[in-house]
Amino acid sequence: MLRKNDRLHFIGIGGIGVSAVARIAIGLGYRVSGSDVRRSQLTDMMKALGATVMIGHHASNIHGSDFVIVSTAIPKENIELLAAAKLGIPIHHRSDLLARFLRETNSIGVTGTHGKGTTSAMITRILDAAGLDPGFIIGGILNNYGINARAGKGDLIVAEVDESDGSHLNVPTHHLLCNYLEADHLNYYDDLEHIIVTMVRAVEKNPLLKTVFVNNDCAGNRDFIARLQKNKNASYKIVTYGVETKSDFSGQLIDSKQLPIRFLVRQNNSLLGEVSLPLPGRYNVVNAMGAIAVSMTLGVPFAAVQKGLFDFKGLENRFTIMNVLGVSIVKDYNSHPTAMRKVLESARDLTDGRIFSVFKPYRYTLTNYLKDEYATAFAGSDEVVITTMYAANEDPIPGIDTEFVVEMLRKNGHKVAWIPDQDKIVDHLDEIVQSGDKVIFFGGDDFFQMADKWASKVKKRGMWREK
Repeated sequence: MLRKNDRLHFIGIGGIGVSAVARIAIGLGYRVSGSDVRRSQLTDMMKALGATVMIGHHASNIHGSDFVIVSTAIPKENIELLAAAKLGIPIHHRSDLLARFLRETNSIGVTGTHGKGTTSAMITRILDAAGLDPGFIIGGILNNYGINARAGKGDLIVAEVDESDGSHLNVPTHHLLCNYLEADHLNYYDDLEHIIVTMVRAVEKNPLLKTVFVNNDCAGNRDFIARLQKNKNASYKIVTYGVETKSDFSGQLIDSKQLPIRFLVRQNNSLLGEVSLPLPGRYNVVNAMGAIAVSMTLGVPFAAVQKGLFDFKGLENRFTIMNVLGVSIVKDYNSHPTAMRKVLESARDLTDGRIFSVFKPYRYTLTNYLKDEYATAFAGSDEVVITTMYAANEDPIPGIDTEFVVEMLRKNGHKVAWIPDQDKIVDHLDEIVQSGDKVIFFGGDDFFQMADKWASKVKKRGMWREK
């Protein structure tokens, strides 16, 4: 049982999800300490908030702690985790602490394969525009606020609920939005069927649930809805949203070749009005429809929806564009083929120049299961730059490696540059990129740091290569 004078020690406090929960704990008055392998923007944020932050993992870091908090990313042999077990200090997964915080207020959970961070942030911004001052716990930095979590003064809290490791089963919320259900995280799940069955379990075992919001455009979600509807004794209501299908809340794109993106919103057969969204990406209309469905079901007026989305600045490194001397350098935190395909569709809407996609294949399991989807994911790219696969400690699958990805893309008509050493990617791009081009880095922090350094180098040089 947690008490407000307890000290909570977070192993991996620099992680985006762990730091979000730690920030809420600080806001609620708990004493917080934490450790991470390196200093970062997030560890500095935690320290500025009053947390005791140690760089490096050491057994002594946990001394004086009443509880130790971990995420799935922390290996079982972590020295602090072993020390806590030896000393009998209670160890909890971050999802357990998240669930405790969410039970204490009117909670909105956002889950699904992708889009959950942006949709969570959109809901937050709309609720803020309505004057409701929500709390939020989101796995990304909200550009409107410069943070990934806050306690809030209202009676609502919005949380991104991670399904990647099954921990969403531990996090009951009063309202739940499922944005997409597609094959992903196959280091944990067997296949799409396993993902859908587990999401049904998360709903059926949730004693708090009042409303389930589901993206009706997604085939996996339509299967999910059909299974939920078999429960004739369910106390929750199902609300659908979408752009391509008939739904309770429907969006209709007016024109994708501009910013802001403009679309019409209907609730059932009633036209509510037009919304302007200052983000690139047609797929963000679907995300916005999810946020609209949640907000309006909770009684938020449409005028606040319009204001909140018009002011929305997105999440850090989600289709984040840097304009550098006429070249658009894009950072996007995606490795799933569906998400990358949608980003590239939108990129083509916004530019007449060439598009270069930079990608590091992710996990043997995901590459093997979704090889057909990856084969066509880069449609619209003038060149795909591939570097060595990130295996994430998975056991190899015979025949599934970086060379397989390269040859698969080439067989599907893509021009591919295979650069095994990712440190040489920028040298390659620097030789061929010209003013008017768009370069999209799909991946994580290492790619984003590469993009930032490259942008700084070019600005200092003051020019691109001549055509």
